[in-house]
Amino acid sequence: MQLIPCIIAGGAGTRLWPVSREAMPKPFMRLPDGESLLQKTFNRASQLDGVESVLTVTNRDVYFRTVDDYRLLNKRQRSLEFLLEPFGRNTAPAIAAAALHVQARYGDDAQLLILPADQLITDVAAFETAVQSARKLADQGWLVTFGLVPSRAETGFGYIEKGQALSSEAYQVARFVEKPDAVTAQNYVEGGLHLWNAGMFCMRVDVLLAELESHAPALLAAVRQCLAQCTSKEGRNELQIELDSTSFALAPDISIDYALMERSQKVAVVPCEMGWSDIGSWQAIRELSAADENGNRCNGEVVLHDVTNCYIDSKKRLVGAVGLDNLIIIDTPDALLIADANRSQEVKVIAQELKRQGHPAYLLHNTVTRPWGTYTVLEEGKRFKIKRIVVKPQASLSLQMHHHRSEHWIVVSGMARVTNGEDEFMLDTNESTFIKPGHTHRLVNPGVIDLVMIEVQSGEYLGEDDIVRFTDVYGRVPEAAKI
Repeated sequence: MQLIPCIIAGGAGTRLWPVSREAMPKPFMRLPDGESLLQKTFNRASQLDGVESVLTVTNRDVYFRTVDDYRLLNKRQRSLEFLLEPFGRNTAPAIAAAALHVQARYGDDAQLLILPADQLITDVAAFETAVQSARKLADQGWLVTFGLVPSRAETGFGYIEKGQALSSEAYQVARFVEKPDAVTAQNYVEGGLHLWNAGMFCMRVDVLLAELESHAPALLAAVRQCLAQCTSKEGRNELQIELDSTSFALAPDISIDYALMERSQKVAVVPCEMGWSDIGSWQAIRELSAADENGNRCNGEVVLHDVTNCYIDSKKRLVGAVGLDNLIIIDTPDALLIADANRSQEVKVIAQELKRQGHPAYLLHNTVTRPWGTYTVLEEGKRFKIKRIVVKPQASLSLQMHHHRSEHWIVVSGMARVTNGEDEFMLDTNESTFIKPGHTHRLVNPGVIDLVMIEVQSGEYLGEDDIVRFTDVYGRVPEAAKI
């Protein structure tokens, strides 16, 4: 039977603000070795024996960034398949959609390996061994979950209680347990019957769908109706399926644990130790690197005096610190976080408050990724904004128009093909053009190196939503989206 890894890439990662933001969430965070959590998950999945295709369920808005991360690593030319959600509806609808898709494409006996995109696993060999054990159980009709042998009394995770032994490698699940208090968590560690719930699963799609039909029929019906109305696009080694937003909104917003795993009598668990971390806080990030003689871990240029046990991440600016202990300091171009390391879980409160206020720092960084490249806001004030725009080779912005602003484009490096009103022409390095309000325009990089430009906007309104698109190679017409 065929194994289809399914990477579930959802969530905002609010506890890792200001690096993780709603439009550029935790799976895209670069770890000290330069790889993102998403890339590490893709590597683990694509290198399993027999895997020819990797399925990803993610938000439509981060599709292009996801593909960019994958293509850097996909040297074995695995087929890339995507189920693109218009908005998040938790793990149960995502997994149901994946199962229905895999059943239709690969048959009833295909096995689905569910992998969250934002987890770190350092012992890949142990992971592969656990997957092999899970596949044997899945072929016998079990819904298999992976239980992590706890290394400490942890109140932030859910637990799985082991029941009857099914083999030397696996147990039937007696019950799932909510996040416990400290005393209960310590008892779990000492008792040896409880495992951390990793949120990873392996199961045959026909068994999974039959159990969903039995325990969550309304959810399955809603997702099946959604897939019947979706649109798809298939090219060389790549398939995109966009879930219909109207019908997807009717699917219950519920986790797979609540919808199915806690109700089914066919759930097994494979205990494993694989160097796992959910990277759920800055405290967890801190533990990934070695401390100096004072217990400090620093990324970037720092000058410290009488500073101990601190984590400082500032890649752009020098940080000077005096007389500090056990703090987390995260500096980004537009936001600075200072937190007591013992309260790093509470960083999510900051992100939630920014979202409540409608502050842009909860959503975007100063540098914003788009399908064609990136833009960085260098400076802005009343009636003006200055951006640095980088367009990838052969990439193109949409043909568009602005009602309220003019734009002055200056080429810093590379070559640009510009549409400005009725005219189309080339711009070389150090050349520029001026675009009046109401004029249609487009920017294309026809070259083989990045096109770097400075854009100066001026006008009475400079919001990103002042865009009327006419044509777009990335499918963003007729939707009113941001460049």
